[in-house]
Amino acid sequence: QVQLVESGGGLVQAGGSLRLSCAASGRTFSSNTMAWFRQAPGKEREFVAAIRWSGDLTAYADSVKGRFTISRDNAKNTVYLQMNSLKPEDTAVYYCAAGQRWYSTSFNYSPSDFGSWGQGTQVTVSS
Repeated sequence: QVQLVESGGGLVQAGGSLRLSCAASGRTFSSNTMAWFRQAPGKEREFVAAIRWSGDLTAYADSVKGRFTISRDNAKNTVYLQMNSLKPEDTAVYYCAAGQRWYSTSFNYSPSDFGSWGQGTQVTVSS
């Protein structure tokens, strides 16, 4: 398994930007599909973005397309989520996840597709 630690969360005004990082330990990172999910209070954990092991293919939830960008640096065992034009509805705890399989750029990934999780980082967007 891969151990994951997120960082970069915080409080930002609407329209602002944040970059989340997820540092991974473990020899399988470069072969894993990596993803970001988020969970707001009282809501289910939802898919945000995913990236194939090679970094050449990505998938996004419709709610973040054009605003968020997922990327990875396999040499640093790190995956990133650049979040621009943030909205109050983006407020949530953001989780990094690692999985074994890449499906497609249009697949709506589920938490059950990922076996390793970080502890989460809080993102709060004020209006």
